[in-house]
This record gives sequence, C-alpha cells and structure tokens, in this order.
Amino acid sequence: MVLSNKHILTLVRAQLATDCNCASGDFDRAGFVFCEAKENPGRRPFPRGERHFEMMTMGGAVVVSATPDILPYLREQLDGKTRDEAFSMPFVYGSGVYFIPDHLCLPPMPDGIEIMILERDQILKLYEIYQRADFPNAIQYDIDHPRPDVLVTLATVNGKVAGMAGASADCEMLWQIGIDVQPEYRGRNIAAALTGRLATEILNRGKIPYYGTASSNVASQRVAYRAGFKPAWVCAFRGRFNGVLTGPTG
Repeated sequence: MVLSNKHILTLVRAQLATDCNCASGDFDRAGFVFCEAKENPGRRPFPRGERHFEMMTMGGAVVVSATPDILPYLREQLDGKTRDEAFSMPFVYGSGVYFIPDHLCLPPMPDGIEIMILERDQILKLYEIYQRADFPNAIQYDIDHPRPDVLVTLATVNGKVAGMAGASADCEMLWQIGIDVQPEYRGRNIAAALTGRLATEILNRGKIPYYGTASSNVASQRVAYRAGFKPAWVCAFRGRFNGVLTGPTG
C-alpha cells in the first residue's frame, strides 16, 4: 500500500482523535476543544495516571483531553487565551514536537559505515548485548512492552555499533522512531541517514513512521528535517495541578 502525504495526514489525525476522544475534524476548528479522556479502543498505549492531561494542536484548534476532575479548571484557565498562551500556561509541564514524512530522503552514510536492518527477533537479542544507557531512545529493552520494538536500522564501523534507530509499534498504523548515536560518531550525519532509511522501511511495510522530540531539542529536530520529515503536531503531555505532576511517566 502506497501512502500519499495527504493520506498519512488523514490517518494521523484520526489516530490523535482516538487518543484524545474527539472527532477528527476538531483539529481543523478554531479555538479550543475540550474532551473527557477515555480508554478508547486503539488508542496509543502510553501510560496514564488517575489524573490525566494532554493538550495538542495540528495548527488549528487546541484540543484539550483530561479526566473529569480537572476539565473545569482547564476550561476556566484557558478561557480567552490564544494557542501560544495555552502552551505557556503554568500548569503545562513538558511538550513535544511530532513529525511525519514529507519528502523522505536517504542522506549518504560516511565512508566505512555500514547499515543493517534488524527485525523483531533480532532486536530482542540487542537487549542482551547492550545496556539501556547505550541506546535509551532507539530500543525499549522490554520484551513485553505494550509498544513493542519492531524494526531497527543499525550503523556499524568495523563491527562496532556507532548508532541505532528503532521503531516501536505504538498502534496499528503509527510506528514511532527513536535514534541514538554514540558520542564519538556524532556530527557525521549518521542519525539522519539511519532515520531516513528506517522511515522508508516502515512505509514499505504499509505503516506510518513518526518522529517525536522535545520542543527544546533543536539537534533532534534537525535530524528530522534532514531525513525528510515535517512537523505535524505539538503535544503538551504532562501537567502540574495543585502541585501534583500528572501525565505519562515513560
């Protein structure tokens, strides 16, 4: 199945609507949309506490999804606010920028570096070989993880792993990319080359690759652009209410 950019955006919007418990068209509206957070079938299984909050925009409306105990507070606090003001509110703790394919490219890998493609069974062996601190973003080191590692691109130099990009199956259609490059090999375009190659492999399997990073992580955002991604949405995924942190913790 060949996915056009328009089709990808439509599928991503539908998934985010499932996650937030809103309608797909809500993202194209103006102003704010408030939704009660629910465990909808097919939502991406990121952890949620008893008090849940997330707020996202794809460029139109700001969709706010939260548990009933804090929805009235959020309505009150965001009344009359602009989109930019909403994401700067004191209760917002942590936000990320998320990218989807635009015109994927395969940046050339430096001389002497080889790329390998690893499938699920091969990935599980990586858990035994490498410490979590070696590649904390690329793989999850958990055979029973609800968002399992399903595909990896590996860069090696004389048999040593220089970098790794991994894809987790976050839901039926969206596979998220994480990337790690060892310090001595950074600045050589390895991250972009691995990310672009992995994204292409994901699309070839009929799935949608996406790439997320903190809004402050400029270096990571540059990797996304060099690999041919474009920004698609911003999400505030944690909040502080009455001094208590709520939202996903991992």
